[in-house]
Amino acid sequence: MSFLSTDVYEYRRELLDTMMDENGLDGVVIFGADFFQFFSNFHVDVQTWERPIALIIPRKGEPVAILNALSTHHIGFARDRGSLWTGEVDYYCEFPVAADDPRNPKGFIEQLADKLNALGLSDAMLGIDSGSGYLAKVGETHRNLKVKTLVAEFRALRWIKHSEEIDIMKKLCALTDWMQGHYRQGIRPGRLVHELDYSIATKTFEEAAKRYPGENFELRFFTLSGPSSSSPHGDTGQAGACIQEGDGIVNILIPRLNGVTIENERTYFCGKPSDLQRCAFEAARLANLAAIEQLVAGNSVSAVDEAPRRIFAEHGFSRNIMHRTGHGMGLIGHEFPEDMAFNDRPLIENEVYSAEPGIYLPGVGGFRFDDTVVVGEAGPIVLTTTPKDLASQTIN
Repeated sequence: MSFLSTDVYEYRRELLDTMMDENGLDGVVIFGADFFQFFSNFHVDVQTWERPIALIIPRKGEPVAILNALSTHHIGFARDRGSLWTGEVDYYCEFPVAADDPRNPKGFIEQLADKLNALGLSDAMLGIDSGSGYLAKVGETHRNLKVKTLVAEFRALRWIKHSEEIDIMKKLCALTDWMQGHYRQGIRPGRLVHELDYSIATKTFEEAAKRYPGENFELRFFTLSGPSSSSPHGDTGQAGACIQEGDGIVNILIPRLNGVTIENERTYFCGKPSDLQRCAFEAARLANLAAIEQLVAGNSVSAVDEAPRRIFAEHGFSRNIMHRTGHGMGLIGHEFPEDMAFNDRPLIENEVYSAEPGIYLPGVGGFRFDDTVVVGEAGPIVLTTTPKDLASQTIN
């Protein structure tokens, strides 16, 4: 099983405790789904704007969760397989509770206030991961409650990955390299792009069933073919699109296993590429390698963005850049830091980044390679191994 163990919780809790001490906090309240999962190992099954949730973590004490009743059995499954890190979970209902129903009839805000009282946090200094709307309502009756919104501080807790997270990333990267091999075999003129995607997705879910039975596997996967790939996320008119002879093709593979995510993207050609396509392909390949080379502890985050931009400028494609070189990865696909081009802090060992510089030529297509890379002390550790040379990426 690849579910994260309580060792990961202890690692994250130590980081959180340090952050609480540095900010003079008596505890934190988590309202966002991602940070809720980060500290509880529970895959949130609701939209939090519609059904709010809270994870209360006292500085001295164990976490307590408040969830919508809809999540009751979802929590039960997590308990049964031993993946849940939070012992105490309370529920509120979004419907009137009958007199003979043992469930708590109070709503979310009332239960949040009650739980803060029970934990001795009614007049505490609390840190939160997002807006303070819910605690502001609690504050109407708890006049001494103080709240700090610590977005940057919470995000920093997700930079450095535990070894268990990196092990899962290695497994996922091996799976996506397997996918790329099948994908390459499926490219042919006239093939419906959506049909290709779903045929590969079907094979992948079958393979994941063998590799990760009973675990939480998810997949985001799509293809951009021909001129539509000149928009990094497509032209929003892909229904009926078919691969044409001479198309450049960018595929995007983003699997997630037990709350850990990686990326693997390649640029293919269906038939012989033009001189312009070959030139753009080579610029993208060299830019990708330049980004990877910078992912060494001590280098600045911004250097990972700067090096590929120099490559693109040397090849005459500086005006075809449309996005930063990459981003952190972990619990979700786009992690922190998200400001690579303007972030001058030093890289830290065991951060994990996407290295995906790209260029986009109107009427021609996009050219991008994306690897998942662990920041190392001695050098970058590249987890995705699918080839990137022109010969292997051209299907004749």
